[in-house]
Amino acid sequence: MAEEITPELAELVLDAQPFSRLVRARVAVFEPGRAVLEVEVRDELLQQNGFLHGGVLSYAADNALTFAGGTVLGASVLTSGFSIEYLRPGRGSLLSARAHVLESTRRRAVCRCDLVMVDDGSERIVAAAQGTIALVG
Repeated sequence: MAEEITPELAELVLDAQPFSRLVRARVAVFEPGRAVLEVEVRDELLQQNGFLHGGVLSYAADNALTFAGGTVLGASVLTSGFSIEYLRPGRGSLLSARAHVLESTRRRAVCRCDLVMVDDGSERIVAAAQGTIALVG
């Protein structure tokens, strides 16, 4: 059985990642089978056309997938692979990376993540990702 990870521990794990601190990500939801990471959009995270940079979307998908997998596998997990489809430009004031576990075994979890831009209460999916999270060791 996986060791239990609390939302407080999840936030500490996120804060231990220098890149997560750089983009100012936060854990908004952390519960069995589900995790949501949020990033407030600011100018430093935009690309040349004023849209949220694809690298920020990819980062958020990767981490949200891993955190979701960690809810069922425990803390010692890594992304073993993921794919992302960019559906439309990222416009908004908040990125919400909403991941959940589709299926898991004792050592691996397949997860999906919707990347949603929020602006003035409206929401729009701008990318979708799926990945496999693996237990380390």
